[in-house]
Amino acid sequence: MNPTLETVINVIVIILVLGIIITIHELGHFLMCRLTGVAVNEFSIGMGPAIFHWKRKETQYSIRLLPIGGYCLMLGEEEGECVDENGQKNEHAFPNKPIWVRILIVLGGPFFNFILAFVVSLVLIGMAGYMTGEINYIAEGSAAEEAGLREGDIITRLDGQRIYDFREVSLYMQLRKSGDPVEVTILRDGETIDYTITPKYYEEYGYYIIGINGGFHLDESGEYYVRTKANVLTDISRSFLEVRYWIKATFMSLKALVTGKVGVNQVSGVVGVADVMNDTMKEAKADGGIYSVILNVMNFVILISANLGVMNLLPFPALDGGRLMLLLAELIMRKPVPKEKEAVINIVGFVILFVVMILVTFKDIRNLFV
Repeated sequence: MNPTLETVINVIVIILVLGIIITIHELGHFLMCRLTGVAVNEFSIGMGPAIFHWKRKETQYSIRLLPIGGYCLMLGEEEGECVDENGQKNEHAFPNKPIWVRILIVLGGPFFNFILAFVVSLVLIGMAGYMTGEINYIAEGSAAEEAGLREGDIITRLDGQRIYDFREVSLYMQLRKSGDPVEVTILRDGETIDYTITPKYYEEYGYYIIGINGGFHLDESGEYYVRTKANVLTDISRSFLEVRYWIKATFMSLKALVTGKVGVNQVSGVVGVADVMNDTMKEAKADGGIYSVILNVMNFVILISANLGVMNLLPFPALDGGRLMLLLAELIMRKPVPKEKEAVINIVGFVILFVVMILVTFKDIRNLFV
């Protein structure tokens, strides 16, 4: 296929993926509104000028130019909508609903992102299997070899943290940024064994490692490493663990960013994510064809959806988490935060988010040409 045409197709796929994830998030808010009797003025996918829009009952549905977000505009979020034409409280306005209803609506978006991540994980694991904590490779002269680890050992804990998936081992070592000894618990032939391993620093990686790789098991021929496949009940439990991994990865990455273990240059926005997805899809097609591309796209859906769910719950103005904090403050103080103060808080939050998005996008675009 022509490289330019392939890139165009990949970009279309990426836009569709981001659109689906955003739609599911906003759908969570929308369905919670429907469930609790809150009227929705506009349900919008994307930001900026509207490309298409139509109205059904009291709700306008819009698809906007920029695939970088969306919103569910509820009745009562604009001035004068909390009362009806008779001057009575409008029972369908968001601010007039009990606080537990408003909390439910705010949580609806992130919750639906986690549901999407789980459903896609279930399909992915059903198709390709899941990863485990099994060690498949030990580097010669590595800290792991010197400590006595063996291929076939299954890592169950790192520094006391439960491990289900070898990716957790890799993530932990990348973000740890320390040469201090690591407490490793493994399962070997049904026996639990504890090791204390001091990682070695490798210049080519830029962090301390113990020198292992894994996550797979040998197939029946004994020649190829493959993912583990099991029954439906195991697939369901492993799908929860898949979502858990990406939620955990998001929190660990945020902690590393705040503590300075990860630089701001490693933060990516929509352009950066799209670039990585494009490169990954090209490599996947070259290595395993369309089937491999589908699996990698599904993996990105899980990653981005879980990440969006977590990020939206952060207690920052203009995010769902910021709105949730205002509702919790209302619950504690037994009176709502004054609308003027809430408006200022949200405007400041939007401005900060917008500036950060611009800076990250500029950095991503610059990196495309480096």
